[in-house]
Amino acid sequence: MNNTQNFEVIIIGGSYAGLSAAMALGRSLRKTLIIDSGSPCNKQTPHAHNLITQDGVKPSEIAAKAKSDVLKYATVSFIEDLAIKGNKTDNGFEILTKSGKTYTAKKLIFATGIKDIMPAIKGFAECWGISVVHCPYCHGYEIRNQKTGIMAQGDSAIHMASLVNNLTDKLTILTSGKADFDAEQLSKLKKHKIAVNEKEIVEIEHENGQLKNILFSDGTKETFSAAYAHTPFIQHTDMLAKLGCQINEQGFVEVDMMQKTTVDGVFSCGDNTTRMRSLSNAIASGNIAGAMVNMELSQEQF
Repeated sequence: MNNTQNFEVIIIGGSYAGLSAAMALGRSLRKTLIIDSGSPCNKQTPHAHNLITQDGVKPSEIAAKAKSDVLKYATVSFIEDLAIKGNKTDNGFEILTKSGKTYTAKKLIFATGIKDIMPAIKGFAECWGISVVHCPYCHGYEIRNQKTGIMAQGDSAIHMASLVNNLTDKLTILTSGKADFDAEQLSKLKKHKIAVNEKEIVEIEHENGQLKNILFSDGTKETFSAAYAHTPFIQHTDMLAKLGCQINEQGFVEVDMMQKTTVDGVFSCGDNTTRMRSLSNAIASGNIAGAMVNMELSQEQF
């Protein structure tokens, strides 16, 4: 017995980008399936910011409202499952899930996000997205005027320092090893009275994710209210690469202005495609992906 269910579009990932794509498709009467495993990257983040109409709202509440809105469109379905394998077929694509289900579609949209790799620093993961953050536009206003660390080195540290220097005059760059700055960079840091601490970080003391002190390998500690950090990341799924989609040098899915990957019929949107990690950007790119998939289907069927 063949239990395969057929759709026009399968969206893998049902957070902000995926739901935005689904709304565009639902409004175009496209039979669409969203497959979501329920692991958004901002699950610890208490409040969303820099998103008009939703400033200060809990991310999970935004996602729940978005899901409710999208599922009002009768052609859109949502299942909680994990897509584990994708295959190219004569008529499009086949997706297999962890629960053993098989689904087919003419087009795929990957809104799978990325997975941050936490450093081996005790307390870091518990503070991530709460008081140890990655984005000044998402979090900077809330930690303005507070004593803030920048857990970075070299060019990355200088870039972040330039972005947040106007938000607080209590900045310290934490290189966790010998600093790697050239003379011009050191001059800029001195000009703006930004301290540099080269001690190795071993632990973040916190209360329910709220940073209190940063501990160093020599046994000393320094009090901070917040810190910026860049973490390495990986794609949440290897299906894109296995389907032949190009992954660029930065680790993001290569897409064009229309969110199309390097493989015909496969689109990608949200955090897996760009350094600009924000809810607004995810929603916008998802909307573009949904519209472009509908346009391709329309042109093929007309």
